[in-house]
Amino acid sequence: MPGVGTKTGVTVPEPSPARLLDLSRLVSRAGRTQTGIDRVELAYLRAFLAETVPVYGLVRSAWGYLLLDRRGCRFLLERVTGDAPWGRADLLSRLRRKLDPIRQRAEADLRRVAIDRCLPSRLSKMLLRHLPRGTAYVNVGHANLTERVLVALKQSLRAPVVVMIHDTIPLDFPQYQRPGMDAAFRSMLARVQTHAALILCNSACTRADVIRHMEPRGAVPETLVARLGISNHEPDPDLRLPSGFDPNRPAFITIGTIEPRKNHMFLLDLWAEMVRDMTPERMPQLLICGARGWNNAAVFARLDSDPMMGRHVFEVGGLTDGQIAALLPAMRGALFPSHAEGFGLPPIEALSAGLPIICNSLDIYVEILGDNPVYASVQDRYLWRQEIEHLAHSQTNGQITGKKFQPPTWQAHFNTVLSRL
Repeated sequence: MPGVGTKTGVTVPEPSPARLLDLSRLVSRAGRTQTGIDRVELAYLRAFLAETVPVYGLVRSAWGYLLLDRRGCRFLLERVTGDAPWGRADLLSRLRRKLDPIRQRAEADLRRVAIDRCLPSRLSKMLLRHLPRGTAYVNVGHANLTERVLVALKQSLRAPVVVMIHDTIPLDFPQYQRPGMDAAFRSMLARVQTHAALILCNSACTRADVIRHMEPRGAVPETLVARLGISNHEPDPDLRLPSGFDPNRPAFITIGTIEPRKNHMFLLDLWAEMVRDMTPERMPQLLICGARGWNNAAVFARLDSDPMMGRHVFEVGGLTDGQIAALLPAMRGALFPSHAEGFGLPPIEALSAGLPIICNSLDIYVEILGDNPVYASVQDRYLWRQEIEHLAHSQTNGQITGKKFQPPTWQAHFNTVLSRL
């Protein structure tokens, strides 16, 4: 159902002759551990390549725009997934000394395989040389949504613009973001409202948030809810546990970038409390799996110097999906005390692996995870501790018994989305 003020008549009227997927985010993060949004862009790349509809990729590089055809998109896929190595950086990349070395190599490689490239001012002409009018532009990465790009696509190609909004956290919780992120996100959302034919939302919660923020500005583009899927990952047999970790003691895991929104300080405080009250042999262990983010100096200081580290708490960064998959069966549970979430892929993956989870009582978790987790407000430290100790000492393993959680699937997602492109 459209919300009040929604543009009810703005749809993609017939199948597009081609699809142009923005791949700027994947390229900008080449060589880094993939975040949830990175995984979504990667899933779209795979899905578009599996279809017979002509597919192209648009990349905003340090020197302008690159246009990839199907061969170039497949070339990028092989390197992003690690199936093939990146090549050597060329002179243009080396001139951008501030670029990460792997990104230098990625952009150099893509220049070699691109069917065309241009300076920003010539984007419209480049697109017209290669793409049929009516090509659908799809951006699921929150990147490269500039006025220049959106206007060029609409004016030169008459392209229907399809954008996925993952959440409105920068506007709703600016205290957990980098400085200035709220203003930048607000501007981006306004451009999407002006130019998009269709907004994809990963949940009903996100759709409601998008409409809430857009309605004061005027009519809202058509919105479509399509829940994200998860991918199955083969456990990595070469996983090495961190030094000091005791596989004979119960352990819990939390997964996600170490940033303020994820609320790692809550878990560190809870573990410090248990260290004071419990004997060492009864103390559960905590694995904090994720790269260090931003604006989180107090947590980083704890991770660097707290006496619990290396004895009861372990920071493990840079793990692959396969290594995370190998860790999950050895855990008693997964913990997610986040202040806010856009969707929550790690809890879904943990539940899908049969692992009990304890999470903050967020609306998005209730919508996606149903009654499977233990919901505990982060205001109720006693309940968190009670549930952790119950899982640590009352079960021989952390596997859920009874009805198995049925996660959302990429097949269902693309069945919903591709019929609209």
